[in-house]
Formats: sequence, C-alpha cells, structure tokens
Amino acid sequence: MLSSLTKSTYETILKAELRPAMGCTEPIAIAYAASILGEVLGEWPSEISALFSGNIIKNVKSVIVPATGGRHGIEAAIAAGLVSGRPDKKLEVLTVLTSEDEEKIDELLASCTISIGKMNVGCSFELELCGKAGDKCAVVKISGAHTGVTLVKLGETDLTEKYTETTIVEVSGNAPDLTLLNVEDIIKFADETDLTALRPYLLRQIELNMAIAEEGLTGKWGAQIGKVMLSMGGDLSRRARAYAAAGSDARMSGCEMPVCIISGSGNQGITASVPVAVYAREMGKSEDEMLRALIVSDLITIHQKTGIGTLSAYCGAISAGVGAGAGICYLHGGKFREVAHTLVNSVAILSGTICDGAKASCAAKIAMAVEAGIMGYEMWKSGSQFHGGDGIVEKGVENTIRNVGRLAKEGMSDTDREIIEIMLGI
Repeated sequence: MLSSLTKSTYETILKAELRPAMGCTEPIAIAYAASILGEVLGEWPSEISALFSGNIIKNVKSVIVPATGGRHGIEAAIAAGLVSGRPDKKLEVLTVLTSEDEEKIDELLASCTISIGKMNVGCSFELELCGKAGDKCAVVKISGAHTGVTLVKLGETDLTEKYTETTIVEVSGNAPDLTLLNVEDIIKFADETDLTALRPYLLRQIELNMAIAEEGLTGKWGAQIGKVMLSMGGDLSRRARAYAAAGSDARMSGCEMPVCIISGSGNQGITASVPVAVYAREMGKSEDEMLRALIVSDLITIHQKTGIGTLSAYCGAISAGVGAGAGICYLHGGKFREVAHTLVNSVAILSGTICDGAKASCAAKIAMAVEAGIMGYEMWKSGSQFHGGDGIVEKGVENTIRNVGRLAKEGMSDTDREIIEIMLGI
C-alpha cells in the first residue's frame, strides 16, 4: 500500500498538470503576458521591448497562433494577447477572439513598434515584455512555467500579487514533491487510487484531446500526417499513432480547439492520452480501466520530464510516447516489471530526437514516439529487451530515466544552442 503522502502528492501533480490550453503553449504564454501588459497600461502600447529565452523563440518561430488568421511568430502572439485583453483566461486567453478581431490585430501590428531580443539566462523558460503608452510604462515577466508570473509593474507600482497564480497546489496546501515519482509507485497508485477526485481531470483530457485528433483526421491541417497514416491501412497500433499525430496536425496549424496539456505541452498531452484512449476503446475496456492506464501514461511522462526540464533540445513527445507505451502495457495487464521493461525498451529506441521548435513536423515525431512506446511493449511481450550497458540504458528503470534527464538537460545544451542559432540564421 502506498503512503497517504505519496497518494496525495501524485493526485496533486495530476490536478496541477492537466490543464486546458488553446494553441501551442509558448506563443500562448506570450499572449497571456501581453494581455496582462495591456490591462495594466489600460490601453494598447505604442512600443514594446520583448525579451525571451532561446527555447521560447525556437518554439514560437514557426507555429501558427490560433485566432489570428494564420499568422505565426512572436509579434502575432503579442498582438493577439493585447487584442484579447483577457488575462483571466490564462492559457485560453485567445478563445475570446473572433474573426472580426483579425483587423484589430492588423491595426495593432501597424501601430505598435515591437523589438525582440534573446535573453542569456540559465532558465529555459523566461520572457519579459516592457510596454509604453504615452507617459506610462509597464513590465511583465514570466519565468519557469507558462503562467508563472514573477513580476508586473506599472511605473514604480508593483502589481505582481494581483497576477500571481493560485494553483491547485497552493489550494491543497501540499506542494508536490516530484522526487517522489517512481515507476513502481506510479503503478501502485494507478491500481489503488480512488478515481473520484481525478475522474473529471482525466475525462477532460480524453474529451479534448480525442476531439482535436478527430478534427485532424477530418480537416486539412498541416502536413496531414494522421490522414496519411490512416490511408495506408493497418492495425490498432497504426490507428493509435495516426490519431495522436492528427491531433498535432491540427494544433500546430492553428486549430481553435483547446487541448489538455501535460508537462506544459499540448503535444505531450495529446501523445500521452490519445493512444491509450484508442487502445482502451478498441479493447473494450471500461472507463475505470482506461483512466487508470491514463494515470500510468501521464505520471510516467511527467516523471521523465522532471529531470529534463520544461524546454530543451530533447523532443518532449518522446517522453510522452514512452508514457503512452507504458499505459498501453498497463491496459494489457502489465504491472511494474512489464511497464519498467516497456519503458526502458522504448527509451532506448528514440532518445536524443531533437526539438527544433513547434511546427507541422511535430505530428510525424509524435507518430514515431508512439511507435517506439508500442514497440517497447511488443518487445517485452515477445521476450526481447535491451539490457544495461546498451548505450544510455542502465540496469534499473530509475537509473535509465535519470540518464535520459542528464542527456537532455546537460548533454544536449550545446545542441540546443546550435539549433536556436540555425533557426535564427546566426
């Protein structure tokens, strides 16, 4: 039996992580900051100085910002947030925009001078917007997380407290200790937990992410990776990969449908949940069985990402694809031993896949990540596995997860810098 502390911590982690967002979360974080800036100034600024950590620039450069008429990039995100003017919506800040607001976005972009610079900071997720309107000047800073407001000032007046987020963590009074996450206890938690408190969060994750996956398969979004995969026919494994890819097809191309994020990412939220839902549905599993498998997938994804950080050169979809493989293993009756071997096998296949920003090709990476997760399970089922000493694989699943975190956070830091410089043409 798990301790009450572990149970409450895991539940709090899931409640804090499973949040709705419309659009790629990096441009949406910028839009959120801009909406705060506009509210504080009381009008649109005539001039904005914007600074970002390199990973934010990387993830905003190519992805389409929802509700902007197909625009992409930092300027579009800032303008959309200012026109929205609804910081209370946070990561759904652009849901209030209509087609009529596209003209306002054009007007703002024409009237406001926006200068963009790159921060040289240790934090992979940090942004600062400084805006001027007449004789008024305001600044907004976000750091560490997409809604992590750390500073809001109008002139010399500090307004930070008004915009500091009250999270489920603060409400519960139990700040989650992510170091308590481990694969063995994750399986026990999925087995033992009363689903009552988590059910609405998990069902929302399935509802939102399956809806955008269906949209990706019916509409003409991005490179249509999901459609291409389904057109080739195939088994349940291919359908699971196609649905996950289709969700990203739509999301990366500006689809104005919300998704349920995980580890601060909509693509990871889709990847961790959609394949599990597709398998559960076609296997005839009950709702409870599906939700318990989803808990495995979500928490294993978060566990891997804890050592990696919010943004890096390591493609986060790989972690979520591994999580999905673990969840699918659990659906088939797998427990700690089976899930641990699935995870290690999956990690060994695609670790090191680079993140070169949010864009249409993310859908293809998601398809491959889910394939690696499923292959990891199929390997174990067939009596095949990778062993300690095979590359970064080390005996003991927690040791292998630790190695992945080291690879992504430390080993790929130079790779991250080079990717950003290539994308910026430096």
